[in-house]
Amino acid sequence: MSLPKDDAAELSARWTEGVLLKRDVFSTVERGRFRGNNGEVDAVLRRLDEVPWWSFLLARHLFAREKRALARAKGLNVGPELLWAGRRALVRGFVDGVALHLAKPHGDLAYFRSAKAALRRLRRAGICHNDLAKEQNWLVGRDGRAYVTDFQLAACFERHGRLYRILAYEDLRHLLKHKRSYAPEALTPRERKILAKKSFAASLWLATGKKVYRAITRGLFNFTDREGGGRRLVNDAPVLAELIRKNPAVRDTAIVAFADRRSGVGLYAFVEADQARLEGQLRNELSAAKGPKPPEHIQVVHALPRDGSGKPRTEILQLVAMNQLDLIEPMMKNDQDRAFLKDILEQRKNLRDRFNFEADLPTG
Repeated sequence: MSLPKDDAAELSARWTEGVLLKRDVFSTVERGRFRGNNGEVDAVLRRLDEVPWWSFLLARHLFAREKRALARAKGLNVGPELLWAGRRALVRGFVDGVALHLAKPHGDLAYFRSAKAALRRLRRAGICHNDLAKEQNWLVGRDGRAYVTDFQLAACFERHGRLYRILAYEDLRHLLKHKRSYAPEALTPRERKILAKKSFAASLWLATGKKVYRAITRGLFNFTDREGGGRRLVNDAPVLAELIRKNPAVRDTAIVAFADRRSGVGLYAFVEADQARLEGQLRNELSAAKGPKPPEHIQVVHALPRDGSGKPRTEILQLVAMNQLDLIEPMMKNDQDRAFLKDILEQRKNLRDRFNFEADLPTG
């Protein structure tokens, strides 16, 4: 399925292709640059030309909801600005920040105050997001503020009736669930009360609709994880990691997913070891094991970046795998992290789909 001629002509003249962020049965999403009236800006493009025929009607419906919500949210400064919209493609501004589950703003009370203020602005505009339970739809901006993204399920209301109030309540309750995860000590008595009381609609959804939703998304559409790695990340990666660790030269490994223009989803294995030439041996061992398809990329590093508990910081490794390198620097905790990162970046493997988002790279 191709884009309409007017959409294709507009994008040909104004869009510069960058990094693929996501591709599924509802759309292709990529980061690049868009030429507006005031010059080029970082932006994100959603397009429907690679959507299969059997999901196109639903994809078009979700696209229309996002286009309408972004148009209404223009100027609210709560998320990406709508820069251009055609019949089967739209361009929204790029928010300089990372997803909540990558940034992990533990104890950051200012962030959650900002998030609550963003919801108030959406509420006044008559917009309910309806998908804020997902941490990847909350962004932690480089300025420390909260932003929301992915308005495909958003609903717009002219009047603040009962349905609107229920959906707005659920948006707030989902925000408070994230606050409970990252700043539980800051929850007020009223917020705890909201967390303890689901709306009737939410309770009914959990008991009925959500089971059907999971059966469809996990069975038919292969959506099984928040990072977009699908079954490969959820099912294949643990098996591959176990096989890699069997090699006596390997100290540890971390496998992350990245969007790939050819296969849709790729796996990238970072292997902690001293032998730089271990990659070929590991690839042969994985192929001989007759298990899951080996990762598209295997990179041997002298050390994996780790958090305070010693766990690999997969949120950083995923940004490396996705070539979103300019988003990494704000996540660096210390000079030791920067030293690890410098080594990893110099030898990184996914060079096919990259762009010049590297101006702010740490230099060690």
